[in-house]
Amino acid sequence: MMTKRLFICTLAALAMIMTVPAWAAPKIGEIAPDFTATDSAGKEQKLSNYKGKIVILEWTNPECPFVKKQYDSHNMQKLQGELTATDIVWLSINSSAEGKQGYETAEAANDYMQRMESRATARIADPKGEIGKLYDAKTTPHMFVIDADGKLVYEGAIDDDDSTDPANLPKATNYVRAAVNALMLGGTVEKPQTKPHGCSVKYAD
Repeated sequence: MMTKRLFICTLAALAMIMTVPAWAAPKIGEIAPDFTATDSAGKEQKLSNYKGKIVILEWTNPECPFVKKQYDSHNMQKLQGELTATDIVWLSINSSAEGKQGYETAEAANDYMQRMESRATARIADPKGEIGKLYDAKTTPHMFVIDADGKLVYEGAIDDDDSTDPANLPKATNYVRAAVNALMLGGTVEKPQTKPHGCSVKYAD
């Protein structure tokens, strides 16, 4: 018969197992998790193929009000254009599961990119949430900046404005731009991690 002490220890061990997250978030300063996916144009996108370049990962959902704020105002496209013009790679990733808010087919994704004049390098559908969980992406938008050595140097919110009001954008501090500017100047990112805000990523149940 199990002793009382052994029973308590067993319960404690089970509690510890149950509280361990299903996936671990990537760490600042470490190599960003590699992934391979097919983008909406049918082209293979492998993160490690871009070593030597700065890479931006943007988690997105076209129906999320926080994403709409960025895209309807063209704030996101402006930043995409500025950065990709300097040979920076920008990958927009949609981890909405089929049947959930924001889910896109490749055709819908291409239509959205054209209609919104996206300047992202590519748009990737991740309906099974594999890439999203690999990065522990929590919100849309949730931004990640990877340096030319393949190390994660920033993750979190796109800026310090957690509202859905586009009128606030001109005075917002853009963390992604600040991180890239620091890298371009050969310095370190002053604020490598912030709390992401926006809609929750609509992962499969």
